[in-house]
Amino acid sequence: MKHFLLLLSVLLMVNVSVNAQDDTTYQKFRFGGYGEMLASWKNYGLNRWSGSTTGNSEINHADISLPRFILAFDYKFSDKWILGAEIEFEAGGTGMAMELEAGSGSENGEYETEIEKGGEVALEQFHITRKFIKEFNVKVGHLILPVGLTNTHHEPINFFTTFRPEGATTIMPCTWHETGLEFFGKFGSNFSKFEYQAQVVAGQNPLGFSRYNWIKGGKQGFFEADNFTSPAYTFRLDYKGIKGLRLGYSMYYCYDAGKNSDRLATFDTYDPINISIYSFDAQYKNDYITFRGNFLQGGLTDVEAVDKVIRTYSSKSGYSRTTNVAEKALNYNFELGVNLKNVFHGGDKFPVLYPFAHYEYYNPQEKGVNLQLMDDRCQVSYWTFGLNYFALPNLVIKADYTCRRIGTNEMFQNTKTNYNNENEFCISIGYIGWFCQK
Repeated sequence: MKHFLLLLSVLLMVNVSVNAQDDTTYQKFRFGGYGEMLASWKNYGLNRWSGSTTGNSEINHADISLPRFILAFDYKFSDKWILGAEIEFEAGGTGMAMELEAGSGSENGEYETEIEKGGEVALEQFHITRKFIKEFNVKVGHLILPVGLTNTHHEPINFFTTFRPEGATTIMPCTWHETGLEFFGKFGSNFSKFEYQAQVVAGQNPLGFSRYNWIKGGKQGFFEADNFTSPAYTFRLDYKGIKGLRLGYSMYYCYDAGKNSDRLATFDTYDPINISIYSFDAQYKNDYITFRGNFLQGGLTDVEAVDKVIRTYSSKSGYSRTTNVAEKALNYNFELGVNLKNVFHGGDKFPVLYPFAHYEYYNPQEKGVNLQLMDDRCQVSYWTFGLNYFALPNLVIKADYTCRRIGTNEMFQNTKTNYNNENEFCISIGYIGWFCQK
């Protein structure tokens, strides 16, 4: 604990002057990124999914990590043609390589997996933008999917908690990035300002679905090329017509995702496996408060076929092969922070402090079909209370305490469940900015 606080105090003495910039403020190129460091002290064991009827036993332990370090680069070939790229180093690792042995052919080959180190290095974004007019522009390459609040605004200054909201990171990929095509633009004025994004991208692979993480593991990327047989379609619309207010709607749809499986005929004898996700989110920010909220629900068809296939799939495939993949998943959350500096009319020397409260509920097994057994350990609700100190507008130090309750969606009532609570205290530091530009 004292070593981590010493690290924070040293960082506070460093004069960091980078600021996040709009893409109109640089002439030729810019280089920057964002990152986080996190330390946690926990009173629960490592595995909620043991055979115990009380869930995690009480075991005090701590960990420290580098959740992510992202480098970003933008380059203008001209005012109309722009290259953008981001590379992510997650947990300081080099990830995993997987391939089907070529000798047996792509349909019946055996899987080979080589684990270099925990963590991941991933190309999070790589795209070329062609600007036309304010209302219509085109982007092609590797893109962030703007589904839900956290995927769309995933940088550490855009949420109060020390860790990204758990629901979005549990039931679907986060940050979710796929290769494809995007159309985007702005329209309206005054009280009718809107922004939109519409994408056609690589779809999900049902072999990676599971009871614990719903479609999260279905993101392609094990192989050098993604299967584009059944692409996915995303759409996002944001309303920004009132100062400080942003309202968003987003959706994701993939028809017959089974056609994206590693072996192309795997799901041919079953009905189409369709994925649909929709989300409503909001943010309101003024001089005194910041409020954010999100509601996200997902649906999946023919889940019994998914269960049947992954139950018997190759144990060398790298997929979890956990059955009872749910027909519906659910996540909702909200958070409220208060700017003490403005509330108390503090001067220039008064620190920018945001005490906050955050509530979230998520369940990757919200609803099953027929004889599927829904595991109530997947049903999680939690409160987090904490403090954000903005040393700079784009450099934040966070501390919070979380009480996670398993097997219930009760927001205020202390309903007795079969599982122990999970409590933890966390400290983190995060930043975002452009280091240099020309």
